[in-house]
Amino acid sequence: MHTFNRSASLNRRALTIGSPRVGRPTVVSRHFHVPIVIGFLFTFLLAISASYIFVVPSLKHTSNGDTSSQSNESMSLCDVCDGSWIQDDSYPLYNATECPFAEQGFNCLGNGRTDAQYLKWRWKPKNCDVPKFDVRAVLEWLRNRRLVFVGDSMSRSQWESLICLLMTGVEDKKSVYELNGSKITKRIRFLGVRFSSFNFTVEFFRSVFLVQHGWLPRHAPRRVRSTLKLDKLDDISSHWVDTDVLIFNTGQWWVPGKLFETGCYFQVGSSLKLGMSIPGAFRVALDTWASWIERTIDRKRTSVFFRTFEPSHWSISDPRSRSCNVTQYPLLEASRTDQHVFADIAEEVVKNMSFPITLLRITSLSAFRIDAHVGKWSDNPSVPDCSHWCLPGLPDMWNEILLYYLLTNHES
Repeated sequence: MHTFNRSASLNRRALTIGSPRVGRPTVVSRHFHVPIVIGFLFTFLLAISASYIFVVPSLKHTSNGDTSSQSNESMSLCDVCDGSWIQDDSYPLYNATECPFAEQGFNCLGNGRTDAQYLKWRWKPKNCDVPKFDVRAVLEWLRNRRLVFVGDSMSRSQWESLICLLMTGVEDKKSVYELNGSKITKRIRFLGVRFSSFNFTVEFFRSVFLVQHGWLPRHAPRRVRSTLKLDKLDDISSHWVDTDVLIFNTGQWWVPGKLFETGCYFQVGSSLKLGMSIPGAFRVALDTWASWIERTIDRKRTSVFFRTFEPSHWSISDPRSRSCNVTQYPLLEASRTDQHVFADIAEEVVKNMSFPITLLRITSLSAFRIDAHVGKWSDNPSVPDCSHWCLPGLPDMWNEILLYYLLTNHES
């Protein structure tokens, strides 16, 4: 069996147990010295027995954790994203050709990929287990709820993955439909799929930066064609409220090719920030997102997740060109790249929030999966793709981790 490991430290909490107080017998008379000594020994042994009966079980109970908070403690003590990829022949969990919501461009097997080994890997956390996907349990948990993904095309692929996973448990496939009859396209801003038998929706909103993209400001230099308004959340953000589950992501578009090279620069208020770096702007944008969450979202109803940046695997031998070489197996070691800075910024922003956010730290576990990219097996094989992922494939594991958190919190 092949395994691919990533080490990380785990915080552990020490438990301290107080000692019971044992009373001391009083000497009544020196004439009864021997009986009193015997009585003292008897009392001492009785105290020891009582300690064993009452204190030791209490110690054992404390070590195992209080039953009412055991699941919460296990989640806090276990880093789900610290582990290894192990082979598992029970995967994949669905057939993309049979799922009407799997984009043709992500259906690698349907587009001619012949090796299927990339489908046979499961993420195994080091100190806990992500339960196998139980479609009936998930469908019942989602009943009467609204789940929303917000982000770029990687978010859309995770949305597609979850719908395909859930459809494996639905008998009447026609009871699952897109709310507006829309087809999945790269530019569409909203897609919503309703599971009518269970009365819930799984929705996607396209917001690649999370903040507003505005056109040419007045009196801007000639090189500026548009701006990202870092202090204003996307103008469709009002549609993200009144949900039960919110999953955000952003990152793929925060690169020079999507920004400066297209004439897009940063703006805060009415001020252009021509010298601001991309990581600096990313931090300001996430601070804006965090403030909006704190002000707008009902913490008693909505579970909020932020999924960290997903790495790409382009080979860049020439600054003017790049190639995509998809392998048959995962990498033995995953190197830390500049792309990880977005994951670090997201973690820092979430850490400083008062609203409880669950960070889905998938960056490092995804970095091993050079084998799972679309590559040349898309609907446009002349343009290889080492950014997006095959379906079924890696996004399914992101969803299994997401569902682990949702269902574990629900049970606790």
